[in-house]
Amino acid sequence: MELPQETLADLKKRLRRAEGQVRGVGLMLDEGRDCREVVTQLTAVTKALEQAAFLLVAAGLTWCVSDPERAAEEGYALADVQKMFMKLA
Repeated sequence: MELPQETLADLKKRLRRAEGQVRGVGLMLDEGRDCREVVTQLTAVTKALEQAAFLLVAAGLTWCVSDPERAAEEGYALADVQKMFMKLA
């Protein structure tokens, strides 16, 4: 699957941010922070990862629709990418 450079850059930025949030949750646990605060941060991490996944699948769907023959040749038939999208729902 071919993704535009700006999409790749956005995905990497989102993943770095989520990685930092996960490290932050670990520090919160080490510090004995309140459970509610930790859950709030875990929710933020989950949402950040979901957003990255949706961005990736949306870019994949766009690619499949713009060049369906090539996408199918590379193993990304539209139906397969739709299944990936449904896994996120």
